[in-house]
Amino acid sequence: MGETEEKDNHGDEVEKKEKKEKNEDESGKEAKEKKKKKDKDGKEKEGNEEGGKEKKKKNPEDKKDPVILKQKLEKLDVKMQALVAKREEILKLLNEIETNSSEVS
Repeated sequence: MGETEEKDNHGDEVEKKEKKEKNEDESGKEAKEKKKKKDKDGKEKEGNEEGGKEKKKKNPEDKKDPVILKQKLEKLDVKMQALVAKREEILKLLNEIETNSSEVS
């Protein structure tokens, strides 16, 4: 008797998994369709319904504006400083590992 119950339970689990996979496939297709929108020209563009960042349109005058260029430079400097700090940290870890491995050998 116990064997038939186990087979039935296994069959139910398989059916549940198949239904779940089917539902996920359908919901995935619907989500992709919702993301794509058509703008006024009839071109498709990706929607940002899920809180994604929208790209700013580039203004060619920004390349001539000294205030904006200075802001860009400052932003790059901050990023470069962060990268230098990460680089130093990685080098420190690497040196520690190398010294430890040479001591063990």
